[in-house]
Amino acid sequence: MYDICGSRVDGKVLNCPFPTPAVKPDDLLSEKIQTLCPTITGNVCCTASQFDTLRTQVQQAIPFLVSCPACLRNFLNLFCELSCSPNQSVFINVTSTSKVNGNMTVDAIDFYITDAWRQGLYNSCKDVKFGTMNSRALDLVGAGAKNFTDWFNFIGRKASLNLPGSPYAIRFLPNAPESSGMKPMNTSTYSCADTSLGCSCGDCPSASVCSDTAPPSTHKSGSCTVRIGSVKAKCIDFAMTILYIILLSTFFGWVLFYKSRKRKQSYRMKAFVNTMDGAEPQSVNRQKDENLRTEMLEGTAQNRNRVQLSMVQGYLSNFYRGYGTWVARNPTVVLIVSLAVVLLLCIGLIRFKVETRPEKLWVGPGSKAAEEKQFFDSHLTPFYRIEQLIIATRPDPLSGKSPSIITDNNLKLLFEIQKKVDGVRGNYSDALISLTDICLKPLDQDCATQSVLQYFKMDPQSYDDLGGVEHVKYCFQQFSSSENCLSASKAPLDPSTALGGFSGNNYTEASAFIITYPVNNAIENEGNKTEKAKAWEKAFIQLAKAELLPMVQSNNLTLTFSSESSVEEELKRESTADAITIAISYLVMFAYISLTLGDAPHLSSFYISSKVLLGLSGVVLVMLSVLGSVGVFSAIGVKSTLIIMEVIPFLVLAVGVDNMCILVHAVKRQSLELPLEGRISNALVEVGPSITLASLAEVLAFAVGSFIPMPACRVFSMFAALAVLLDFLLQVTAFVALIVFDFKRAQDRRVDCFPCAKASSSNVESDKGIEEKRPRLLARYMTEIHAPILSLRGVKIFVIAIFLALTLASIALSTRIKPGLEQQIVLPRDSYLQGYFNNVTEFLRIGPPLYFVVKNFNYSSESPQTNQLCSISKCNTDSLLNEISRASLASDSSYIAKPAASWLDDFLVWMSPEAFGCCRKFTNGSYCPPDDQSPCSSGKTEVCKDCTTCFRHSDLNNDRPSTTQFEEKLPWFLDALPSADCAKGGHGAYTGSVELTGYESGIIPASSFRTYHTPLNKQVDYVNSLRAAREFSSRMSKSLNIEVFPYSVFYIFFEQYLDIWRTALINLAIAIGAVFVVCLIITCSFWSSAIILLVLAMIVIDLLGVMAILQIQLNAVSVVNLVMSVGIAVEFCVHITHAFSVCSGDRNQRIKEALGTMGASVFSGITLTKLVGVIVLCFSRTEIFVVRDLILNSIVNYITMQVYYFQMYLALVLLGFMHGLIFLPVVLSIFGPPSRCIVVDKDENRASVSSQP
Repeated sequence: MYDICGSRVDGKVLNCPFPTPAVKPDDLLSEKIQTLCPTITGNVCCTASQFDTLRTQVQQAIPFLVSCPACLRNFLNLFCELSCSPNQSVFINVTSTSKVNGNMTVDAIDFYITDAWRQGLYNSCKDVKFGTMNSRALDLVGAGAKNFTDWFNFIGRKASLNLPGSPYAIRFLPNAPESSGMKPMNTSTYSCADTSLGCSCGDCPSASVCSDTAPPSTHKSGSCTVRIGSVKAKCIDFAMTILYIILLSTFFGWVLFYKSRKRKQSYRMKAFVNTMDGAEPQSVNRQKDENLRTEMLEGTAQNRNRVQLSMVQGYLSNFYRGYGTWVARNPTVVLIVSLAVVLLLCIGLIRFKVETRPEKLWVGPGSKAAEEKQFFDSHLTPFYRIEQLIIATRPDPLSGKSPSIITDNNLKLLFEIQKKVDGVRGNYSDALISLTDICLKPLDQDCATQSVLQYFKMDPQSYDDLGGVEHVKYCFQQFSSSENCLSASKAPLDPSTALGGFSGNNYTEASAFIITYPVNNAIENEGNKTEKAKAWEKAFIQLAKAELLPMVQSNNLTLTFSSESSVEEELKRESTADAITIAISYLVMFAYISLTLGDAPHLSSFYISSKVLLGLSGVVLVMLSVLGSVGVFSAIGVKSTLIIMEVIPFLVLAVGVDNMCILVHAVKRQSLELPLEGRISNALVEVGPSITLASLAEVLAFAVGSFIPMPACRVFSMFAALAVLLDFLLQVTAFVALIVFDFKRAQDRRVDCFPCAKASSSNVESDKGIEEKRPRLLARYMTEIHAPILSLRGVKIFVIAIFLALTLASIALSTRIKPGLEQQIVLPRDSYLQGYFNNVTEFLRIGPPLYFVVKNFNYSSESPQTNQLCSISKCNTDSLLNEISRASLASDSSYIAKPAASWLDDFLVWMSPEAFGCCRKFTNGSYCPPDDQSPCSSGKTEVCKDCTTCFRHSDLNNDRPSTTQFEEKLPWFLDALPSADCAKGGHGAYTGSVELTGYESGIIPASSFRTYHTPLNKQVDYVNSLRAAREFSSRMSKSLNIEVFPYSVFYIFFEQYLDIWRTALINLAIAIGAVFVVCLIITCSFWSSAIILLVLAMIVIDLLGVMAILQIQLNAVSVVNLVMSVGIAVEFCVHITHAFSVCSGDRNQRIKEALGTMGASVFSGITLTKLVGVIVLCFSRTEIFVVRDLILNSIVNYITMQVYYFQMYLALVLLGFMHGLIFLPVVLSIFGPPSRCIVVDKDENRASVSSQP
């Protein structure tokens, strides 16, 4: 095949089919051939024009393969032998000819070549990377060939008109017919591991030097299991079971020992009777004890009970005794002053603002991820804004499988949708903003829209011209190699970024179109650069709701959509989503409070004995405490959050009502023979210390949440702590004053809600009848049923066994709690983003972009850092990019999907002498573009005829540029447009990857290398991918002594989950420890404080177990709930324990009396009030309260949505009730501390007990 005898219509030249002996080339041609084909010497079988054609054709492939010299040399040898080999006739046979313009031309040939040679070529090139696309070079120059047969079939395929490829058909055969006398070509091939033509480990991972440095296996935390016979159990489950058996056996042993000891004592000293729970030292015998208690109750005995409190409790009791008397005498002053103070605090509401920006809500200011994001945005290019549409087919109702979306009608529908999107306009400062005004334009011309319509250059006129659906399917396979498949911005479009719902590379079975509109972003402090984008996004969402959604649904498809500002806008909408729910909840709570505070209803006197006005006043005080808290923080510039607006009112109401009920019930328990001020004083003495203890513990527990790094939850904890504190202060001031007014109203027989109206004495019962002191039904139940049942020995053992089992089981279950916070949870339940996030998880087949950012890269020739970073030939085997490539091979643990796109590799290739079509210069030293770019492609060939490559090999030092060369050519590279003649141009692909500010000093302040995460479908995947990326970067920074950090757009939101368990445990430990310290200081009883500590810990542990069962994730919201549960659970413990400590008798008698006095208040005033306040949350429309619970039904499985806080708080109330009124009484009856109630002589000098209240 010597010389050129014609050309096709598209300009591809055709060789002559005539056999001609090889000829000796002239010196100029010989020199040219040697530069490209050094293996061909002497005579050649090609003309100068043939060689120029060869050079032009391989020029397009060289930039893809030049990073691996062995691959490039083998590839060039193939075409050199085909075009110019003097032995061409031995292995090439022309099998078909055609006449073009009267000349015979080659139409098809057989190329005999051994399989070993073809395999050698394929092996040397199969792993070569093309960094710009984060893909293999064979994806672009070999149509994604998986073996040498596929690649050679692609090379030999006759190209259609205007498509790249061979102008004639080439059939590669391993053996020639014996009769032909021909032999297959079998020249030497170079291995990519050949040291003389060595490739980097990224391009040749099979090389021995690379296999010796295999990627470290990222430790994936495997679950420890124990096998017992055929049963396989987790280690934690097995350990808890063994521990349960040991503890239960120890308890049973103690019971038997104590029982035996009691029998011996009973036999030896029958005069002393001791129950299993232990008698008090003051008892002598049962009869004497009964007589003593009878005398106490009748008040006729010579001895009486005194309570010896701790010093702090004594001071509190003395304070409340005097304070109660003073308040009862001056209720008006107390009410006015307290209300004036809280109203003064509310003035700060004039500066009230709500924070809705996600990054300000969920990311702490000292966050490492936030600092890295700030560095990335300010030194490189902020990550673009994403506007997205997901159009999907509906699953078949019978098979459940979604049909393919690649149909003619769906593609035409996509063009109609694109037309509407192109036509949408946003209004910004009276200017109309279109997509083209704000979109990302890599080459400064066309938007980089990711859509299958890019295979038609976004032009509907090209749809039929290029073949419609068939062209799309063709581009799925040839997206990187066919010019007709390139996007409008001249870049290849990977189908995996524009399609969803497919497996592997079966793009034709895709069930979803994913249309992404990248929009330019800006740093927050750069004025209003993002306001135009937000204006367009608002119009885009309105278009999607009003026009696109009905259009898509009419075609039996589904549409979900999102914009960059969607989450923020939906959070703003959330603020008014539950106004009705909040109002209803307050009305329900108000009704319950009024019913609880009032006396037993009597038809003739309910309007006197009811407490409606008092209950309403209590609710108003709660609202004022919340407003006062918000006012204080607003005054100092702390923005509120939507969680505060919707949760704190419920929380403070549930907490505050408890104390209201306890106070009113305490007043009712006082003797009616006392004056009102005496009853108020005694009631405060009775319950004031325990209320103070519980409130301080709650405030401290809530305040501990302020240590949580997530701003939304930290601010919430601060607001809640202050609101609970203000509520407590209002309860012991304003509410006590209101109690005084209300009891005076009842004594004066004035009508509730209308105190000015006075009922006639004939229509009401007497004062004594109204306030007759008789046990309420609940108090009778506690005394006569509940306490006696719990005093039974068998019941005690059963209770201890059950609650111990629950705690240990919860410890085992807690290890199954997953970290994270689903994005759907923070949004209203009816938000359009709910479906969008579900579709993202279902359809996306590629993960978020991942950037490895290098700080202060020293590119000077004296520094080794260039070879420490790059991954082409002569780079270090353990370089950053080689290690990234190696990590991508273990994507299951590294979460890195592909090798990184490297501006450094492409720059070094771009300026290398082998890539002779890339880095070129005019004779005056200025940049000369490739031949297919203006001005060289303008038809004026003389303009660029004198352009030469930038460097010869002799100009470089071991193929690396000097400091001056690097500095001079880097801007050229970043401005160079990619094209067919030089695909390595850096403009567009790397425009924002390198910071050139101050780079003249030899230091590049910041540069990035882009890759992708694997698809992340679960919250735990996001957390683990961040952890893996940071571990990888930390290891590389230490080994290379170069600062490297990973960056992805989602890191800022998921950083908190890296140590969420540590944060949770520390905060819980501090909260429980704070409660213990407060209890110890106030009670001065280590014994009582330890029991309270034990019960609190068990409640929290059991709550963790409930979280695991309900599949509630561990996040800042649930951590706040856990911390707050400590404060709320205190109330279930403190009041019972305090009442137990001041009662007389043995432990069983004391717990019976404690349950009779405080058990009813704990149940009605704490349990039921919290239950009523929390139940209303289940009607909330806000997904911050939502979790999913899979309900199995015999017919169908369905998902039910329940309120997030509702589930946790409901569990807390139930657990608090069970532990406070079942477990705690049993523990106190067995292990309770000694009574503080002592018997003193009535005639004893009062000075001897003056320290006692």
